[in-house]
Amino acid sequence: MNKHTLFTVASFLFCTQVSGDTPDGIYHKGWIDFNKNGKMDLYENPKAPLEERVQDLLSQMTLEEKSCQMATLYGSGRVLKDALPQDNWKTEVWKDGIGNIDEEHNRLGTFKSEYSFPYTKHVDAKHAIQRWFVEETRLGIPVDFTNEGIRGLCHDRATYFPAQCGQGATWNKELIARIGEVEAKEAVALGYTNIYSPILDIAQDPRWGRCVETYGEDPYLVGELGKQMITSLQKHNLVATPKHFAVYSIPVGGRDGKTRTDPHVAPREMRTLYIEPFRMAFQEAGT
Repeated sequence: MNKHTLFTVASFLFCTQVSGDTPDGIYHKGWIDFNKNGKMDLYENPKAPLEERVQDLLSQMTLEEKSCQMATLYGSGRVLKDALPQDNWKTEVWKDGIGNIDEEHNRLGTFKSEYSFPYTKHVDAKHAIQRWFVEETRLGIPVDFTNEGIRGLCHDRATYFPAQCGQGATWNKELIARIGEVEAKEAVALGYTNIYSPILDIAQDPRWGRCVETYGEDPYLVGELGKQMITSLQKHNLVATPKHFAVYSIPVGGRDGKTRTDPHVAPREMRTLYIEPFRMAFQEAGT
């Protein structure tokens, strides 16, 4: 089992400085009794080596809990219908935890700006949801709040920049790094922990409907600019999730449906063109 694939929760195991009290008394000075057993388990010890904490947590997880940590729950009323925790959550799939909640209260979906602005209300809502996962699930694994971010943070009244194709047309690495800095600061302030950015697909066929979302057609350019975005996000302790995946941008006449599941590509073309931006960005950004 690949722990890095299983969950990004390892990064959250550092976040143990939560204040306040609950009837169960799980909050202590410097640590949280996530599994509510009255003692400090290894995975709850912020001073223990991260690798050992992850292994200890894995050893306590059921198959259902591990599966839930590999799932995304779309928020903002689309799959997660409730704006705030409800009693029925104890019988839903996420009663065993969830890997991440995507675009929660960013203005998209049912609730519009009700919980995205003013920002204090947004942060309060995020805290309420996070406390539920810590306090009401068996192992108390915090949820990962994800959001889109290829042209600025996808959030109500956030700073928007030109589409990624416009950014790529500048060939300006420093500019991309600055865009990443702005996005990262806004994401952290609003409680997001994982940003889906940058897109590292190359666009060489205009029939593909996402050409506008790429830095361009040149693997070297895409890799160099992608590295800048990843580095800027990671400097602020965010998880950068480059996308989409290898050979995604080769269409068979369109964008979605069966047109994205039948790529016609030679092995050499795949290695030298479509995988190369991912290799460059991951290797040189240290991910």
